[in-house]
Amino acid sequence: MKLSTRATYGVRAMLAIAMNQNKGPMMTKDIAEIQGLPPTYLEQLMVLMRKAGLLTATRGAHGGYLLARSPGEITLLEIIEVLEGPLNLAECPVGTGCCGKPETCALNELWAEGSKALSDVFANISLSKMVERQRDKEASPVLMYNI
Repeated sequence: MKLSTRATYGVRAMLAIAMNQNKGPMMTKDIAEIQGLPPTYLEQLMVLMRKAGLLTATRGAHGGYLLARSPGEITLLEIIEVLEGPLNLAECPVGTGCCGKPETCALNELWAEGSKALSDVFANISLSKMVERQRDKEASPVLMYNI
């Protein structure tokens, strides 16, 4: 399973907003520039996250997006599920490639356990934790030497 650009771009945008939360609303073009994302695609994602209650939007010259709740209350799982839907490693018992017998299929249980484990990881990481991680990374960058 691989997260789509929808999810990865959405998480990156939310992280940018969380890191700048004290500076006021952020415009999509500024988020796109900071994160190196396509602005028109990003705007579509921002609308979805606003409709889901993760962001608030303000119009005008000093408008833009703010987090609707504190960064500690928004998890990566929430963001991902707004943009991707539920995290499932396999769509048993109804998806293609499924045997259609979930009651006697050990793989169905395995896929469910893996999906739950993945969801638990993202559910336990808030935007505030990601802000801390990002600031730690920026404070101590890894030096790379090429010969």
